[in-house]
Amino acid sequence: MNPTTGILLKLASTLVFTGMVACIKVLAATVPVGEIVFSRSFFALIPILVFVVWRGRLADAVRTAHLGGHVWRCVVGVSSMACSFAALAYLPLPEQMAIGYAAPLITVVLAALLLGETVRLYRTSAVIVGFLGILVILWPRLEVLRHGLAGSDDALGAGLALAGAVFSAMAMVAVRRLVATENTQAIVFYLSLISSLLALLSLPLGWVWPTPLEAALLVLSGILGGLGQILLTESYRHADTSTIAPFEYTTMIWALALGYLLFAEVPTLAVLGGAAIVIASGIFIILREHYLGIERARARRVATPQG
Repeated sequence: MNPTTGILLKLASTLVFTGMVACIKVLAATVPVGEIVFSRSFFALIPILVFVVWRGRLADAVRTAHLGGHVWRCVVGVSSMACSFAALAYLPLPEQMAIGYAAPLITVVLAALLLGETVRLYRTSAVIVGFLGILVILWPRLEVLRHGLAGSDDALGAGLALAGAVFSAMAMVAVRRLVATENTQAIVFYLSLISSLLALLSLPLGWVWPTPLEAALLVLSGILGGLGQILLTESYRHADTSTIAPFEYTTMIWALALGYLLFAEVPTLAVLGGAAIVIASGIFIILREHYLGIERARARRVATPQG
């Protein structure tokens, strides 16, 4: 275990993933969402396969005992990507990513409902506060509906981003079920493979022939997505989840910087304030889980006969 290495890999993954989202934002206005999702998934296979072969784990990547679970995980994962990518055509980059922070909060609720996980007062309170933060971010977008259809694009973008967060939470729950029988290589490999096939079904709906710049960005978005997944996976080999997880929120720093430099986007006070509330709630949940993990480990040591 090397926490410093794990943190650096996690930070690198957040920067790479934010770069991927920036590429997709450039494409969102002119390239169909299905085509973007396909490229994001298909070209991610390049770095993933290179990495798996280099590690000598190709057999592990294709071995699965629960193909149906992978398919369901990819169905909700593709739905999440489609909604989130479509939202980028209507929302500034930092705002879309801030709304996406609702996914871990929704995961807590779904885990309690679908997996039977115990959610006590501390986590319940943090989730409620986090949702209030999301409401702070969304409220200006929903308010424009009072001015008629001229503002409907704002509400549509907010709705798509929130739907993306819901589907992302469903994907997280699906992954929690998969890890009981599947290895990491298989989960990552089948995510890209099956998602590519599902996105390919959108071809009859009308894809476009990309310009050289669009083609380069489509390929780059996939490669960055695959590379980000590798960096993220490797980060958990070097440090505990509770150590690494809070650094997920550095994506907001990268989003603010890239949004301003590439798209001249200046976040509103509502976005900054709401994001701060959501981030604080998420970090509280992570720290609480870390504390409970320590308590459970201590209880096991006490219960185990020594000597």
